[in-house]
This record gives sequence, C-alpha cells and structure tokens, in this order.
Amino acid sequence: MADIRKNTVHTLDITGYTAEGMGVARLEGRVVFVPCTIQGERWRVRLEKVNKNVAWGRGVELLLPSPERTEPNCPLYGKCGGCQFRHMSYAEELRAKRQRIADALERVGHVKLDLPPVLGAEHPLRYRNKVQFPVSQGKQGLAVGYYRPRSHDVLDAPDCPLQPESVTRLRRAFKDWMETHAIPAYDEETGKGLVRHLYVRTNSRGESLVCVVANGDALPHSDALADALRQADPGLAGVVLNINSRNTNVILGERYSTLWGRDWLEEELCQLTFRLSVPSFFQINRAQTERLYNIALDFARLTGTETVLDLYCGIGTISLALAKRAGRVIGAEIVPQAVEDARENARRNGITNAEFFCGDAGQVAHKLAEEGVRPQVICVDPPRKGLAPDVPAILAGMAPDRIVYVSCDPATLARDIERFAKLGYQAVRAQGTDLFPRTRHVETVVPLYQKSTS
Repeated sequence: MADIRKNTVHTLDITGYTAEGMGVARLEGRVVFVPCTIQGERWRVRLEKVNKNVAWGRGVELLLPSPERTEPNCPLYGKCGGCQFRHMSYAEELRAKRQRIADALERVGHVKLDLPPVLGAEHPLRYRNKVQFPVSQGKQGLAVGYYRPRSHDVLDAPDCPLQPESVTRLRRAFKDWMETHAIPAYDEETGKGLVRHLYVRTNSRGESLVCVVANGDALPHSDALADALRQADPGLAGVVLNINSRNTNVILGERYSTLWGRDWLEEELCQLTFRLSVPSFFQINRAQTERLYNIALDFARLTGTETVLDLYCGIGTISLALAKRAGRVIGAEIVPQAVEDARENARRNGITNAEFFCGDAGQVAHKLAEEGVRPQVICVDPPRKGLAPDVPAILAGMAPDRIVYVSCDPATLARDIERFAKLGYQAVRAQGTDLFPRTRHVETVVPLYQKSTS
C-alpha cells in the first residue's frame, strides 16, 4: 500500500477532467486532482493536500506527454485566475468541455442525451467585448490587471490574449495616467484611495467605451485621461465615471457621470441592434452568442403563431430574436434597468409583439399563469445557480409544449433537467457552445418536450 501523505510523490495516469478544468487521476481508490494536465498523460505528482477520499497534487515530472499538449501562449498563465486550458490544443479543450456536459447530465441529471461535439469558436483569441480590471497599489507598484486564483491579490497584466488589442492600449494609457498624476488606487482593507476598477466595453464596429469605477464623486485630471485614452484608441466613444463608495465586492455603484463623449455603444446581434450602457448585460463573445441563440431558436420550433415566455431575459437579446419568429413574446427580468433597456431595444428594432415585465422569474410566471396566459414555448436562461426550486413546477403548470433551457453551468442544468423529468418534461438532446475559449466555462442548450409530444 502506497504512503498517501502530504508531499509524497506518486506516478499517476490522468483519466479525465474536473468541472474546473483540472486533470483527474486515481491513487488506490482516492481521486487526485492535478492542474495543467491532460487526459492520457502520465505524471509524477506531489500531493499537496490529502483528505479521506480526495487529494490535490502538483505535477513535478511529465513522464508521458499527450500529443495535445501545447506551450501556453500567455506569460501569465497559471498566475492569473482567468484561463484553465492554455496548456492543451483547442480541440482537446472542446473534448473536455463536452465530457463535462455529459458527466453532469449522467451523474446529476441521470440522463444520457444525444450530445454532438461542442461548437468551438472560429476565433478563440481576442474575443472578449467587456473587460473589468481591478486596480491596486501593491509592493511591486501599481497593478491594473486580474486577480490571482482564489484571492483578491491583483496581478498586473500588460496584455491578455482574450481581450482586443484596443483594450490593451487603453489599459496602458490608463495606467500611465494614474502614475503620471499620482492617482491613488483603492485599498480594500482600509477603504481609502480612489480608483477601484477600469472597465472597457468594445463592439464589432471597432468602438470602445471606458468606465472608471471610483471611490469618490470626481476624478482629478479627467481631461488628461480622456486625451490619453483618445490617443490610445481612435475608436473611443466615451469615458464614464462610476461612483462606488461602498465597502463591497460588487464592482459597479449606482451613480454615473459622463466625463467625455457618450455613455453607450451599439452592437448588432442576430440582425438586431442593441444599445449597451456600462451596466447592460451582454454576452462577452458576440459571434458565439449568435450561434448559441440560433440553436435555441431551432430548438423552440417556432411557426410564427406561438406565445413565448422568456425568463431571465436581460436586455431582451433572446426575446427579440424569438419575437421575429413568434406570435407574441413575454420577457421577464428582475433588474429594472435591464427591463427598460429591453423595452427600448424593442422600440429601436421596430418589434411590436414583445412585452417585458420586471420581477422574479417564478413570481412573474405564477402571475401570468393566474391570468390565464398559456405559452406554447418557454425559454429560460438563468444565472449560474440555475432555477429556484419552485420554478420548474410553476413552468410545468403552464403546460407549454416545449421548454428551451439555456445554461452556463452543466451541473445546475442537469439538476433542473431531473426536476422537469418528474413533472412530465423530457430532455432529448443537448448542444454545447463555447462562448469562453481557453476557460473552463461552457454554455449548453437543452430542449425539453412534454413526454406525450416529444
């Protein structure tokens, strides 16, 4: 029997992946998690933490490399908490994500579905249309970058292969401005200092919108900042100040002022135009979002006459795409500003068969059911935690023909699929779509049909 204690070294074969993207091995019945490894590889692994049934290790010698192993193309890989898959080919990453979806469906949802390969991105680099940099003054100087894994220690990040090059230039100009004018960074521990975050949003037209999140009502030398940012990016549309003086981990405060230009961008998605302000929710990978929504539309099987209920509708992106193929669309969202944005987006696109309500998804669905609304199709795109426990029964009680579930977390998706199965709705297939290349995240769409009509 092997000596399974902290700091002992063992030869292990990597047989799969965790939801977080780590490699999985086994040591005398105990599961061992090893980051930066690839299925099929053999490693000498040093155990760093050992529990009764689980251990965590670190690869110290690669004995049998995978042909899918690649040299990470980012100098910060392993130091920042953003990416998990830069040590492998993109094809292997997509296989790992498909396996993650399949494992969740089988182990949590107790279903085995038709699951084609995950739809990968044509351009897996420079795809992020929104970046939020925490700002901190550390021992090594001013840091504008990303948090290290499982910490609030800010790692200075001169560049990131996931962000547009315009964002890299804007960040550099912003940091230079802070250093030139001795602008103090916010300190989470003391609550003192001014600048908390740099936020940059971009669109497919080559425009950018910059927001500075500050612990105060004014930004000194703001004209100099605007000039520096305009020189860094000719596509700069505006510079906005967000005031957040609360002791909180929430990035954005509630008050805004425009320092230069305008406080919004426009973006096209599914042949629709959306106006995006700083707090607007919009998926960070536009091209892959179009693919995701088109899958959801195909699964909805719309003929042009249906009433569709879209829960967690945000600013109406899916709702308005559905409205082009449906008779009537009802969207529900708990964030008041998002509801106003959704209504304005419907007006902007000339869509008159979509209406939006502000409220909790379950409460809105319950109210509509009491009013006799009977949608033929329900679409849900909940946050990572999935549906609240009472929501599946409320939706099933409305007796839709089809439910289209868009999910950013395979585990909560699988849990909710099992809940729907007990209510007479059967999942028959799933399609993964990679909106977040090089990270562990993956989106999945699952259609659920009434068992009598599937």
